[in-house]
Amino acid sequence: MSENLEKRRKQLSFRSWHRGTREMDMILGSFADKHIKTMSEEELENYAIFLELSDPELYNWYMKKEDVPKELDTPLMQAYLKHKVA
Repeated sequence: MSENLEKRRKQLSFRSWHRGTREMDMILGSFADKHIKTMSEEELENYAIFLELSDPELYNWYMKKEDVPKELDTPLMQAYLKHKVA
């Protein structure tokens, strides 16, 4: 079980660092580096769904150019929005 969980973490980390745009690589990659190692299996599944959102949406929400839709305003989204790229 923990081997599968670690494999899942590595897959999601890779997806976070390889989005397609440099800005989102930096934002989501550093977010994953900070948070993914402590995520539970359920949280990892929620993060996988989160990663399906488009880069333009995620970027605009992060930069506060658009409001996050209420149905997507989850604890994970709030952690993402508060994340600071080092």
